[in-house]
Amino acid sequence: MFSGSIPALVTPFAAGRVDGALFRDFVEWQIAEGSNGLVPCGTTGETATLTREEHREVVSIAVETAKGRVPVIAGCGSYSTAVAIDLVKTAAEVGADAALVVVPYYNKPSQVGLVAHFSAIAEASSLPIVVYNVPSRTVADISVEALAEVAKHPKITAIKDATGNLARVTAQRLACGTEFIQLSGNDDMALGFNAMGGVGCISVTANVAPRLCADFQRATLEGRWGDALALQDRLYPLHAALFSDASPGPTKYALTRVRAGFPMALRLPLTEPSDASRRAVDLALEHAGLI
Repeated sequence: MFSGSIPALVTPFAAGRVDGALFRDFVEWQIAEGSNGLVPCGTTGETATLTREEHREVVSIAVETAKGRVPVIAGCGSYSTAVAIDLVKTAAEVGADAALVVVPYYNKPSQVGLVAHFSAIAEASSLPIVVYNVPSRTVADISVEALAEVAKHPKITAIKDATGNLARVTAQRLACGTEFIQLSGNDDMALGFNAMGGVGCISVTANVAPRLCADFQRATLEGRWGDALALQDRLYPLHAALFSDASPGPTKYALTRVRAGFPMALRLPLTEPSDASRRAVDLALEHAGLI
């Protein structure tokens, strides 16, 4: 259902508003470069700063531009179960193919609460659900056992795992079954992740290097591990540099270097990356052969 290189898309802003025309061009470029799916309104898309109207607009543009060529997995997370259900319903209304639902942040629910949260969303959803586990941002961490419980629901089909713990891939494979889709949430670990049973990456780096990331994912899925390792070495400095300051600041800066006219604009509380971060990005882009 979902595999390969799936960029967690940045949201371009101009004059304080979502730049819809530029976002359409960006989505078209991503598809032309070989991306295997799209995630609008994820963390990298600054979803926490979008209004509900803008969330609908961004997902709609991604769906309308993709025209079914690749799946659109709309970010629909919230620390409120009711709000998450409403966001999933909105994503379904505008034609998204699935919903990415993050583990609730800030309110630190128990494992029982996490199971109840994802089960309620799945029951209310007409879309497949991708669980997003990123404890570094949410504090809460859905356990292997809790994930196995929610994975019994037919609507919960995948996980974006950003725990940074590669052993989770095998543990979740054994607990949830080999048909349960596991996608890495960490570009720098995607090689090992796929070797252990993963099938793709919801990627930050693919915003900037979509062709290289797509080639890398294809190599792993075809078992061409030597080719994948060479691409990993080429991309690794960029994976690191894009997190040398608060994300997605370095990613938007990198896009100004590889996409003429791409805006640097971020929404507060995010600010432009430091000079040191920009230097790291420039060096990484040169290493990857992108500038």
